[in-house]
Amino acid sequence: MEAMRRTVTCGDLRKADVGKTVILNGWIHRKRDHGGISFINLRDRHGLTQVVVDSDSPAHLAELALDLKMEYCLAVEGVVRGRPDSMVNPEMPTGEVEVVAKEIVVLSKSEVLPFMIDEVNKDGTPVIPNEDLRLKFRYLDLRTASMQHHLALRHKVTMAVRNYLDSQGFYELETPTFIKSTPEGARDYLVPSRLYPGKFYALPQSPQLYKQLLMVSGFDRYFQIARCYRDEDARGDRQPEFTQIDMEMSFVSRDDVLSMTEGMMAHVFQTTMGVQLETPFPRIAYDDAMDWYGSDKPELRFDMKMQDAAFMAEIGTFQAFKDALAPNEKGQVAGAVKALVVPGAAADYSRKKIEELEGTAKIYKARGLGWTKVAGSEAEPAFEGGIAKFFEGRAAEICSTLGAKMGDLLLFVADQKKSVACTALGAVRSRLGKDLNLCDPDQFAFAWIVDFPMFEWNEEENKWDTAHHMFTMPQEKYHATLESDPASVKGDLYDLVLNGYELASGSIRIHDPQLQKRIFQIVGFDEVEGQKKFGFLTEAFKYGAPPHGGIAPGLDRLVMLMCKETSIKEVIAFPKNTFAQSPMDDCPSEVDQQQIDDLHLIIRKD
Repeated sequence: MEAMRRTVTCGDLRKADVGKTVILNGWIHRKRDHGGISFINLRDRHGLTQVVVDSDSPAHLAELALDLKMEYCLAVEGVVRGRPDSMVNPEMPTGEVEVVAKEIVVLSKSEVLPFMIDEVNKDGTPVIPNEDLRLKFRYLDLRTASMQHHLALRHKVTMAVRNYLDSQGFYELETPTFIKSTPEGARDYLVPSRLYPGKFYALPQSPQLYKQLLMVSGFDRYFQIARCYRDEDARGDRQPEFTQIDMEMSFVSRDDVLSMTEGMMAHVFQTTMGVQLETPFPRIAYDDAMDWYGSDKPELRFDMKMQDAAFMAEIGTFQAFKDALAPNEKGQVAGAVKALVVPGAAADYSRKKIEELEGTAKIYKARGLGWTKVAGSEAEPAFEGGIAKFFEGRAAEICSTLGAKMGDLLLFVADQKKSVACTALGAVRSRLGKDLNLCDPDQFAFAWIVDFPMFEWNEEENKWDTAHHMFTMPQEKYHATLESDPASVKGDLYDLVLNGYELASGSIRIHDPQLQKRIFQIVGFDEVEGQKKFGFLTEAFKYGAPPHGGIAPGLDRLVMLMCKETSIKEVIAFPKNTFAQSPMDDCPSEVDQQQIDDLHLIIRKD
């Protein structure tokens, strides 16, 4: 191999290299034989180069070339020559040249492939093997152009993050992988101890407690490209193990954290993609996000805000609207009528398509989806179809209030719970964005969601829970009324959203042990239990803990969105499938009985 070590990569050669003798190492991507001449596209992670075995090549190579198969790993020595103008391939960076082979060494052979690497349909679209096949032979899937691109971008993003945070005075510090099990929302992955029978380590759901301890330790600015583990159901943008850009800072306010994160994102996008982000990012209060978009992670690449249509209950005869706004048993109106104006969509949506939208609304507990279309004329608008008959003679007034015009589709959800009306119609809005291609794939629409509720009511357990985690600082103006009015308390926490996904979550933390005890009491977290679970943190707070706060953008999700993908599996080298399994190495798997005995475990089989 030493004599045939590559001198250039398969993406290096250009017209200026004509006449040079070079050595390439790579895999056979494609091969064509034409009347004694063989054309081999040789591939490595840097690109493709066409290798030619023709009359200028040694005679023994012609026979060897006929036996070469897809994905054989080769070393090729040859001379660079220019292609004729009619044979230039403008889609390949190396397309102006080819290498005339003088020597070929087969470094290793390949068996018949389970699927073709970068196979395309006749229309040029990629052929995507099924997911389990891709994951079973992930090492082959990783050879594809898209996976090579995605993981290269992931590397660049990671390096850009490190460089930026280093320039801002952050230390990259590691926190333990084996930790104490603490309640953090999801189930822990547990690791049994061989030395201490019956005791367990947990894999970290996040470095949350340790990064706060680093602030107590005086390390003003910390970050970590942190591996995290959560035993929860998988989905497109979730995996049992994932990576986050974990950050924490001392002596900061919310604005400091947000500004630092914006600077990092701007640096990452400019450095890795040449995309200039507009900062500062918009800030949207949680209540407004739910009112306007029905989601705390709104898709902002198109407008189409939801509107309050409560006025229609008074001017029409549609009973569903009236029922939604009827006082509840406490004499309060807790419901809402929400409207969505879909510009110019009346002709695009048949009754069947509207029923499909209604199905989306019902997934989110809506009883139905009201609709009508704006017809008539600009001077005298009228409603057509759906709930039109309940609002005869009122079209002009309603259109004026909602800003609807000729040809628009109007959609409504009414419910006695405002949250249901907002969430259900918000889901319809999200679907419309996809169905109508309203989202520019080249746009990155960032926003901050702020002023979240500090607490949420747990109906099953009849108690208050923290909406984020128990170490979130309540906004200072609510400190006096924490116990008397938990429902109105806003937390000093914030989410960064991008293109309809939650990209990061963070908060200013509690550093006062007495305030921490009050939060424990509100959520019914027993002081003895709190000492058992979090005593090492609350003990540290007794020794001069600084004010601090942080955030943790998801690295997998960030790169996924930068790659315009919808699943983080596309940007992770070796992900699990939707059942949290790895078809490639067949994990989780059984282990030897001796290993189980060493850990003092007994496997119970139901």
